[in-house]
Amino acid sequence: IKCFRFHLDERCYIKVKLTLRSVGKVKMTFLKQDGVLYLPFLDLAENSLLNKLIRKSLVESNYQVEVLQRDPSSPLFSVKSFEELRLKKELLEGIYEMGFNRPSKIQETALPMILADPPQNLIAQSQSGTGKTAAFVLAMLSRVNGAEKFPQCLCLAPTYELAVQTGKVVEKMGKRCVNIRVTYAVRGNRIPRGTKIEEQIIIGTPGTVLDWCFKLKLLDLKKISVFVLDEADVMIDTQGFLDQSVRIQRTLPQDCQMLLFSATFEDAVLRFAEQIILDPIIIKLRREEMTLTNIRQYYFLCENIQDKYKALCNIYGSITVGQAIIFCQTRRNAKWLSQELILDGHEVSILSGELTVEQRAAIIQRFREGKEKVLVTTNVCARGIDVEQVTIVVNFKLPTNQLHCPDFETYLHRIGRTGRFGKKGLAFNMVERHNLPLLRRIEEHFSEYSIPIKPALHV
Repeated sequence: IKCFRFHLDERCYIKVKLTLRSVGKVKMTFLKQDGVLYLPFLDLAENSLLNKLIRKSLVESNYQVEVLQRDPSSPLFSVKSFEELRLKKELLEGIYEMGFNRPSKIQETALPMILADPPQNLIAQSQSGTGKTAAFVLAMLSRVNGAEKFPQCLCLAPTYELAVQTGKVVEKMGKRCVNIRVTYAVRGNRIPRGTKIEEQIIIGTPGTVLDWCFKLKLLDLKKISVFVLDEADVMIDTQGFLDQSVRIQRTLPQDCQMLLFSATFEDAVLRFAEQIILDPIIIKLRREEMTLTNIRQYYFLCENIQDKYKALCNIYGSITVGQAIIFCQTRRNAKWLSQELILDGHEVSILSGELTVEQRAAIIQRFREGKEKVLVTTNVCARGIDVEQVTIVVNFKLPTNQLHCPDFETYLHRIGRTGRFGKKGLAFNMVERHNLPLLRRIEEHFSEYSIPIKPALHV
């Protein structure tokens, strides 16, 4: 939905009719008073229409990609089709069956470098939803020798959910590569000591991968030819993951191709990544292009948690399209909110860090299948959990760091769960009056501004 900004005097009260020109006849009416946009209750037909527009409208990516090469005089290559990459027939078929018709912006630049011979190390930055996972999965599948029955590619992810999601992309893209298999080095996947692993691709979390290598002797890192660090800013910037990832990386052979992918890179993290990755090519989005232009952002100004809950109920009554993720800052708040919603007759699931692997997997699968329309979660779901139907994200509390300053990266990853691959999405922030300066700092950081909303007037 087009985000209109009105410059009105405080006494002005107007009724604005917005016509959705793409369909011609259906109209939506909003009310605005004293500079505040009022959100109306929508009927089922309008909900259905809004759902279609948000989920199926695609826009061209205009992100500018910046490449820092080892040799500035070396020519740059990019591709506009997957055929130009001269991939195996089985891989091309897998790509097209997944619905990828042409490379995304990050893939156009990264894939020729990743697939070059000899292999090149790479640090690549791209927003969520722009195809970075598919890029490094394609790299792993291209490098694997299916005739060799031992691990050749290793991908590290910070959480169980991200590891399994990446593995599913491998399985889908490589389903016609009959000799290539994947296994998961994650909690809950227990393999007896001394077992010979024949799968060529290992995807897992750092702690479990270390156990497989040094405790259980299941994995020989000296035979790994491709190493991928996904969500690299988290892995490197978190002390436990940092130590574990560095220990794994230092055991790899010198000729191992190393690829780091992430949605964001702070300067300090990028400097560290360059220290552990030998002679990398760096691909990143220019800072001014890191925006959230596909996501319409709104906020409710609330006095307390009960006000927030009422505002959330207004969203339920007004826009019931697709699926929604509601982010809470703590497990306690997530539990309270989910209980309140259930008591009021809403069907919701809760996903937080204290759940077992099996419980989290079951909840995510039900959400993917559309059996649950609303997911209440903490930051465990902020990064990378890719559910296409998610069209609404709610920040029940704005993300902050330990110093109670706005956490820009977490905000980006949270509302990045909607607006995937250029599709339009909505984000609603529940903001206490004393936290309004936090929202202003977030808006200034991303140069994107939210529209204030009050519940629809009852007439």
